[in-house]
Amino acid sequence: MQNKNYYAILMAGGVGSRFWPVSTEQFPKQFHDMLGTGDTLLQKTFQRLNKLIPTENIFILTNEKYNDLVLQQLPEVKQKQVVLEPAMRNTAPCILYASLKIQKLNPDAVMIVAPSDHWIEDETAFTQNVQQAFQFCEQNDALMTLGIKPTFPNTGYGYIEFGNDSEENISEVIQFREKPDYDTAKQFLAQGNFLWNAGIFMWSASSVINAFKNNQPELFQHFNKGMALYNTDAEAEFIEENYAKAENISVDYAIMESSKNVYVIPATFDWNDLGTWGSLYDKLDKDQNQNAVVNAKTLVEDASGNMIRTAKEKVVVVDGLNDYIIVDKDEVLLIFPKTKEQDIKKVLQNVKNTFGEHYG
Repeated sequence: MQNKNYYAILMAGGVGSRFWPVSTEQFPKQFHDMLGTGDTLLQKTFQRLNKLIPTENIFILTNEKYNDLVLQQLPEVKQKQVVLEPAMRNTAPCILYASLKIQKLNPDAVMIVAPSDHWIEDETAFTQNVQQAFQFCEQNDALMTLGIKPTFPNTGYGYIEFGNDSEENISEVIQFREKPDYDTAKQFLAQGNFLWNAGIFMWSASSVINAFKNNQPELFQHFNKGMALYNTDAEAEFIEENYAKAENISVDYAIMESSKNVYVIPATFDWNDLGTWGSLYDKLDKDQNQNAVVNAKTLVEDASGNMIRTAKEKVVVVDGLNDYIIVDKDEVLLIFPKTKEQDIKKVLQNVKNTFGEHYG
């Protein structure tokens, strides 16, 4: 059931360089149909949020250069819902800026901050978790997050250590923990009171703004001085002039780690942050040789565990290759071991240095 006090900040500004060559700086992964479903990641996320949140209350936070892509892919969204960052900054400045805009529109607003590139299996369970968080945030001064029950000792995610339940399925956060090494991650799982930090947040506009006021007074002042201009024609000029001067700081570090009123709901849905080709491989259907294929027509011989993605209907013949990423995109062909997928960022830099910026 949609509620006029429910809002969303959909984060769509990242570059997704570990998904190169499909994801590039001009056309990042959130604007691609990474799963081969017919919808881009941005469209899927918007549709998921739209089940609970009115269309006009969903704000898309992105870089200036992606404005046209957002409006093309989400024709139901008006320009005033696209909140543009004139410079690449971390998550705290843009979340504070968008929260001030929303509070000015509706002082009773509660909101979710959601990345645009996550894969979520059970969307009904997601909606129920968010609804429960919103109801809690309407009654309490709370900063909330959704934590994911860990299925293995992953060293690529931060973790949330939680304590006693305050009410059904809602627990107090003891502390946020940085990405651990393998032994520490195993220890976290054995303890049983640790969740993966998915970077999905819920709070009321007043709670999040108070948290910035108390924990980041300089950053708060920096954006609050434009309050009279937000949601007017003068806003763009103020942001153009001031945004790049904001501190480059994440929302976790800025407010979540230092606040005492932080709660977590252990998510009841299956989740993947789709950060790498390997994480995409995990979520796709496989053929009888455990190859995951998007768009291509394949003939494979003695080849298994590969992630293969090309333009539509391209014929790909693979023989004797196991656990590789094979991605063909315009003038770039990537054939790379899945075990080294974290190095794709470095490879991209190397390609740009050697052959020119337009390859990235």
